[in-house]
Amino acid sequence: MQHQAASMKRNLFNQDYLDEQFNELEELQDDDNPNFVEEVVNLFFTDSIRLIRNVDLALANEPYDFGRLDDLMHQFKGSSSSIGAKRVKRECSQFQEYCNERNIDGCKRAFQGVKQEYATLKTKLDAYFQAAREAS
Repeated sequence: MQHQAASMKRNLFNQDYLDEQFNELEELQDDDNPNFVEEVVNLFFTDSIRLIRNVDLALANEPYDFGRLDDLMHQFKGSSSSIGAKRVKRECSQFQEYCNERNIDGCKRAFQGVKQEYATLKTKLDAYFQAAREAS
């Protein structure tokens, strides 16, 4: 089981879902707080639901407030960075570029990418943490 968790983690890095920040989080985990990384990631997922909902609302209301959209995506990108969510962070950056260009169609397309990468990462990390729990 431990081998399976290690293999899943390697794949998350090899497929660019995660970056070095995830390893740095794991270095902070110890015997006193053995679930630290999973707890931090779950906080990210919880906060992301709120941010996604707020972006959805902002995209549904004209006139579009590109400043607000950029601020929301900046928060999402920062949260993604804090756990090492590389692909999500990249999609957030693309969204922000479209915001700067005031390109609402680009924002909407990029936001679909953000949501897709977020959902994929959540599924993969949930499976990884499940395998890691079973291995310990």
